[in-house]
Amino acid sequence: MSSFTEQAWQAVAPIVTAIEEHPFVTGVGDGSLPSQTFAHYMTQDAVYLHHYSRMLSLAASQATDARHILFWTQSSARANSVELKLHEGFLGDNAAAAKRAEPSPTCAAYTAHQAMQGSTGTYVSLTASLLPCFWIYEHIGAHLLTTADLEQNPYGAWISSYSDPSFAASSAGARAVVDEAAAVAGEADRAAAMAAFVTSARYEWMFWDAAWRREVWPV
Repeated sequence: MSSFTEQAWQAVAPIVTAIEEHPFVTGVGDGSLPSQTFAHYMTQDAVYLHHYSRMLSLAASQATDARHILFWTQSSARANSVELKLHEGFLGDNAAAAKRAEPSPTCAAYTAHQAMQGSTGTYVSLTASLLPCFWIYEHIGAHLLTTADLEQNPYGAWISSYSDPSFAASSAGARAVVDEAAAVAGEADRAAAMAAFVTSARYEWMFWDAAWRREVWPV
């Protein structure tokens, strides 16, 4: 019988393909993405990561297994250090202010979805909602690395960050933790966790699409 995460990845296969083919992602891969569009994305990503690191800490607080607590705690610290350094590299002096920028409609919706899992869902639903940010970024990093010229690509550092073996290890760790949580959850809770995972995967596509459109609030 396949694991929870194996079933989850099959469920989002069309979404992952759509992400691979999105013009934002292909533009990062070949370096043709306008710098203003990437800056918009990085600003919103800084806003998102500020929230995401708190959700990772919340997952640690809800975990009962010491290994899970350690994993989510370390992941939260990494989101606040390693990944935010990446933002500093692209945004420069604007990096600190980026965390305080107004979230776009898509960013606000995505973070609200994860917060809802943390407040009204179960531990396995919360962790499942957090997993696509690990797994899809790992996948896209590896996908782009196959064709990108990192030395010539202005976004080479971004591709390198998410195709790095250490990030792949973190993603594998997240999958293992979610599988362990799903294995001891009831059928209804596993179904809710699967729905949370799929919704987060959809938001991953929407997040890059929002950046491509440089989404702002219409009114």
